[in-house]
Amino acid sequence: MGRLLIINADDFGYERQISRGVLEAVREGIVTSATLIANAPDSEEAARLAKGFPVGLHLNLARFGPVWSGFPRGLLDSGELVETRAGELPPEVVEAEAKAQLDRLESLLGRPATHLDVHRHLHRHPGVLEGVGGLARRRNLPVRSIDPAMRARLMQLGVATNDHFLGEAGPEPYWTLVRLRECLEALPQEGVTELMCHPGYAPRDFQSGYSKQREKELETFTHPGAKAMLARLSIPLGDWRSVR
Repeated sequence: MGRLLIINADDFGYERQISRGVLEAVREGIVTSATLIANAPDSEEAARLAKGFPVGLHLNLARFGPVWSGFPRGLLDSGELVETRAGELPPEVVEAEAKAQLDRLESLLGRPATHLDVHRHLHRHPGVLEGVGGLARRRNLPVRSIDPAMRARLMQLGVATNDHFLGEAGPEPYWTLVRLRECLEALPQEGVTELMCHPGYAPRDFQSGYSKQREKELETFTHPGAKAMLARLSIPLGDWRSVR
């Protein structure tokens, strides 16, 4: 494969305002793919609205209740998943919960997921990566890798992944038009690059560490200048269905 850019919006289904922004970024902007949280307040409505564009699973081991009925209660806090305990999760528990979330996602969508990634990059933990990789291999789904070590391990497991990765989230909006231009101009000439983004509107239903920042990213990815950059640089866009 030559050069391909996948622009993926995370956190679809997390909360209704976030989902509304993701839909705008796909329909009116340059976002080509989204990953949906299957155990969040807006999961069902987001899946209902996800017509005509590729959707993968945004595996959530950080918040809300698990989908798998057999999830060990001792690894939960008041019945909910806890981000800080992700490193304690055995691979078999991760795989079972990932399967349950994937099955629920595909049931809500009425079609197969395109790929897997993990909320808060919790597959940095070896046990999470092994569990995710095991399920992905069995279901023949690609998985996001965020660094060379993760990429190498996924390939050892027989799991397809991206060649390059761009994106972050923090106290300030990550994707401004200036940063987008700089990254697109430096985009590798070969391989699949995934650009992770978080467009949306500030959530109203709960607190989020990445809140108003989402609105700036939505502005960036729907700005006419973003589409013009892609055209000027002749960057081909695609989605995870091309990664196998």
